[in-house]
Amino acid sequence: METTQERTDYEQERGKPLPSVNHSRLQIRLSVALFEYEPEYTVLSELALELDGNRFTPDLCVYPPLEVNYQEDTVRKTEPPLLAVEIVSPSQSTQDVVDKITAMLDAGVQSCWLVQPTTETVTIFTPGNKPHTVSTDTIQDPATDIEVEISAIFDDG
Repeated sequence: METTQERTDYEQERGKPLPSVNHSRLQIRLSVALFEYEPEYTVLSELALELDGNRFTPDLCVYPPLEVNYQEDTVRKTEPPLLAVEIVSPSQSTQDVVDKITAMLDAGVQSCWLVQPTTETVTIFTPGNKPHTVSTDTIQDPATDIEVEISAIFDDG
């Protein structure tokens, strides 16, 4: 497995590690699974957020329906998403991601998913509650009522 300790332009610009093959694959699979909930929600990938003076770029965000206008765009969103998804990269510590999730929850995000490729688990974080880890069956998001089968994320069969 290739890893580098040197911070790339990507990492410096986004404040997050360079994604890996597994990270990229999981981001696509989660995008497809979450996209089934449009138009009830708007699913966005790699959206830059500025919340309570902090900058974040979650792997995926879920918002209430947003009006799309391709002639006007937003570079950095200041309203918190309902749901933010973070996928741990090989060069990233789980604690660093949990700290980021805690800051996003403090800034108004209602639910955060921590996706851990090596253990094939998703841990759901919500304000004021203990995290809940799912390794089989269905992820049920309390903020959005979105349900995703774990097999839709991790199984390639």
